[in-house]
Amino acid sequence: METVRNELRNIAIIAHVDHGKTTLVDAMLKQTGIFRANEKVAERVLDSNDLEREKGITILSKNTSIQYRDTRINIVDTPGHADFGGEVERILKMVDGVLLLVDAYEGPMPQTRFVLRKALSMRLKPIVVINKIDRKDARPAEVIDEILDLFIELGADESLLDFPVVYASARDGYAKLSLSDEPKNLEPLFQTILEYVPAPGGDMDAPLQLLVSSIDYDDYIGRIAIGRIERGTITRDQQAVICKRDGSIQNMKISTLQSFLGLKRINIESATIGDIVAVSGISDITIGETICSKDKPEPIPFVDIDEPTISMYFLVNNSPFAGKEGTYVTSRHLRERLYKEVESNISMRVEDTDSPDTFKVSGRGELHLSILIETMRREGYEFQVSKPEVITIERDGEILEPMEYLVVDIPEEYMGSVMEKLGARKGEMVNMHNTGQGSVRLEYRIPSRGLIGYRSEFLTDTRGNGIMNHVFNGYEPWKGEIRKRTRGALVAWETGESVTYGLFNAQERGSLFIGPGVPVYEGMIVGECSRNEDITINVCKKKHVTNMRASGSDEALKLVPPINMTLEKCLEFIEDDELIEITPKSIRLRKKILNTEQRAKVRNSAKK
Repeated sequence: METVRNELRNIAIIAHVDHGKTTLVDAMLKQTGIFRANEKVAERVLDSNDLEREKGITILSKNTSIQYRDTRINIVDTPGHADFGGEVERILKMVDGVLLLVDAYEGPMPQTRFVLRKALSMRLKPIVVINKIDRKDARPAEVIDEILDLFIELGADESLLDFPVVYASARDGYAKLSLSDEPKNLEPLFQTILEYVPAPGGDMDAPLQLLVSSIDYDDYIGRIAIGRIERGTITRDQQAVICKRDGSIQNMKISTLQSFLGLKRINIESATIGDIVAVSGISDITIGETICSKDKPEPIPFVDIDEPTISMYFLVNNSPFAGKEGTYVTSRHLRERLYKEVESNISMRVEDTDSPDTFKVSGRGELHLSILIETMRREGYEFQVSKPEVITIERDGEILEPMEYLVVDIPEEYMGSVMEKLGARKGEMVNMHNTGQGSVRLEYRIPSRGLIGYRSEFLTDTRGNGIMNHVFNGYEPWKGEIRKRTRGALVAWETGESVTYGLFNAQERGSLFIGPGVPVYEGMIVGECSRNEDITINVCKKKHVTNMRASGSDEALKLVPPINMTLEKCLEFIEDDELIEITPKSIRLRKKILNTEQRAKVRNSAKK
């Protein structure tokens, strides 16, 4: 018999990066009494991962719930970066409505477009929340028009176009239905959710169906499957089966059953249609599989995940400093960790290669892969990675490459240099308009490979005043050769420790990445050359001691401060014949062939 659960609502919050999703969830949790009055609560409480806090972004989706009067509202906070789109897609399977959060000044951005397209194709009811209306430069009326244009552009029908609008300031903890209303609290937002988001319904007495949309891990109970009950009822200690993605069926017992309350998981005895629960009891359960009752195993079709667009090779570290700084250094350690990542990170792929020490890892973008590298580094892994490359596909005998939809907001005076650089990277302008206050917004279609290595150049060209966002936008025929790095590398000539005298002589040749007292080895890249060629330099060279004093020889040698090469900068810098050495303590750049003479032989034979 069909039952509608009016006491329950399931919503996801979708928005562009930095439009205030996680801050809004904080305010919703505080105003519904989830925290004790004296409890110390961190800001952006859902961004629990260290990397999320440092970068100010959400990487993994999070589940939480609030109790508003008699209704329980399950909330899923989703990532705003296109690179974590795999997370967004499957999370939308758990909800009946979405809060579309848009900045009152910036308006809808590329990521808003990407996630909204997914939500509308699944016919999820949208509630538009115009956030940050307390900004001095807020322009809510224009932003609503832009959102309406976006809905029409994405093919939304009449029923989805009639969306409610809530004006909010997540930071100050209030929402209102009209700009003229007095700001009090988030009550208008809660009321709108109850009114517009459909309550889940289904047959409680039918055989169980639960689609696994997310995976968590606990050191004590192992893998935890998180998903929403589509049909029937689930109880603790129940005997059930898993419909695997390959079509096979596996028996299981529900050993623990938990639901979400605030930020905690609480043990429950049973749950029914519409509930989002966490289940443990089987070691190899994975995303996209369905937990069913034994007497009627029927899998639920799983949403197609967009394929990876960028790949790179992960190699065992074989530099002269290998094993000195990391805990996990062997190919077995590296292989196990990469394959473990794929189990929960479903938009990532890992493949073995001809060499047991090299693995091909493919992801949704530079950021997607750099987050994995940084996470592994912090866990104590030591390895090397190659230059990122785009993944092409062949269709009807033609090579197609991934494209990005790029939006840049820049002050007008930097427009010329940005347009010149994007043109050289095969970017094609599709739109341009003034956003007021001397700023301009440029919209481009550009090959994914054209953006590799561009972010730091863009920040330099705009003196740090530019904002750049992009989202995957399908495949198009190969756009031709794109000019690569225009400068060579300064390469260390011998193994030792860098000294001021050697660096002082080297800095005339280009920009250095290291200061004095840094251990270096032959073949390690210590700077960027000022010309388009690699130069071998001796940064360990000491001044010859003589008993003669020359005038001015005792003056202190002045060194230019070295460039701080972050992981992102290294990924943008390296070429095909170079690698990045990653350890828990250091990030080093190196040539694949360390020996100077061998490199010269290879270079000479390539010229012939």
